Amino acid sequence: MAVLASFLAFVVLAVGGVAGFGTAGAAKAATLTCANPRLPTAILAGSNAAVSSEVGATALPTLQVGAPKTTLTLAVAQDEANRDLGLMCVTALHRDAGMIFVFPAAESWEFWMKNTVTPLDMIWIAPDGRVMTVAANVPAATLQTPVANLARRRGKGRFVIELAGGEAARDGIAAGTMLSLPDSLRSMR
Repeated sequence: MAVLASFLAFVVLAVGGVAGFGTAGAAKAATLTCANPRLPTAILAGSNAAVSSEVGATALPTLQVGAPKTTLTLAVAQDEANRDLGLMCVTALHRDAGMIFVFPAAESWEFWMKNTVTPLDMIWIAPDGRVMTVAANVPAATLQTPVANLARRRGKGRFVIELAGGEAARDGIAAGTMLSLPDSLRSMR
């Protein structure tokens, strides 16, 4: 299966859907075919290559979170399946966009970069919106990176936001910053 995923990723890259070498007028893909097909286009800087007419999956919901210098648009991963896939196989996010992971309690959560092909900022957030920890520019992996060599980061919070590497600093997000969380987010389990 891993060989098939690697081959499919190579095919996507070879035809230029990710690297930008595609034909004029073709929509640039912002994911490899191994991405979560439910990733919404609102966060992707291009199309989702994992979506097919056979999948029929509805896009994850998005919400807005207020940061000191911008408003973030975030896809919501509130169940285990979507949290597990996260931003795997995503090659390009819109500026001020990413994913928020919703957990049932404010605990210590470890994140890893399995199949995460672009550097990310990881932000652990308390239930009241206070930023507890920022792991900036966590190194990307490849689809072939051995599990033992994957970058891992841990923090405590009820929510974790992933943004493109460097985005947290540009948006004024640091430990101690208060983010404006929508009421709907606080009630999610």
